[in-house]
Amino acid sequence: MPQEIYEEIKEGRDADLLFAWIKEAETKETLVLDEEVDVARVRRVIDEGYANDLTDDEVEQLGRDPFLIAYALADAANRCVVTTELSKPGRQRQNRHVPDVCGTLGVQCCDTFAFGRALNFSTSWNA
Repeated sequence: MPQEIYEEIKEGRDADLLFAWIKEAETKETLVLDEEVDVARVRRVIDEGYANDLTDDEVEQLGRDPFLIAYALADAANRCVVTTELSKPGRQRQNRHVPDVCGTLGVQCCDTFAFGRALNFSTSWNA
């Protein structure tokens, strides 16, 4: 995950449990990308994925989603954005959802269930 998303988790409402797990040295090194964001790519995500004339307040509402998408855009053939958001194609400007912005920019996107299937992840809860 991008450093910006790591910071968002750290500051978010689920910070207690999720961040406790992520902040472990080995976990953080495994999960956080070792690269810097390309600011021009973030600007492209905002301009083409949301709107090129967003106000400062609208940009603030985007949170760190443009960073996440920009990192995926850096290697669109090999990266996929995993999100819990659902597509809502009719939304405009700062209200667009991650799957719709990814679709506009040609970035792969999936939900957590598809991600789990792709990794062949399973639990023993049903055993």
